Amino acid sequence: MKKLADKTVVIGLGSPIMSDDAVGLKVSEAIEAMSLPDVDTLQEAVGGLEIIPMISGYRFAIIVDAVQTREYEPGTVLIFDPESFDHTVANVPAHDVNLATAIKIGRQLDNGSMPEIIKFVAVEAEDLQTMSEEMTQKVAAAVGPAKNAVLHLLAEFRGPARKG
Repeated sequence: MKKLADKTVVIGLGSPIMSDDAVGLKVSEAIEAMSLPDVDTLQEAVGGLEIIPMISGYRFAIIVDAVQTREYEPGTVLIFDPESFDHTVANVPAHDVNLATAIKIGRQLDNGSMPEIIKFVAVEAEDLQTMSEEMTQKVAAAVGPAKNAVLHLLAEFRGPARKG
């Protein structure tokens, strides 16, 4: 089994021109600005199977994105495991694959290159439909708390139980 790089990748997903959909990009940029030595950051407008090569080879991965469940107040920061989305895994055409299905496929194809731990930091969006480079006020205000959620996960990954 090949050894994973003892690094974390933080991937912000979204579109910079679709209002609140940019929140994942902004959080990843905030982490990138900290220049953490064991963290790589990406800002991407992709989904589905395209995520597999981006997380492959890393020991840990954090994916930051906007969600719209309508169950939470806009700007609420949520942390999920891939298993939280097991109910969404489906046999669908490749262009319709969601992140949970892509991760499952990645683990089936080459589990040894997939991260040991994958976490999702999601921000409840208010507006994902309006073409705008501005996020809504509540979601823009959530960039700091979402960055803190990523930093909390990074601290967990670096914890003493994880060494070795």
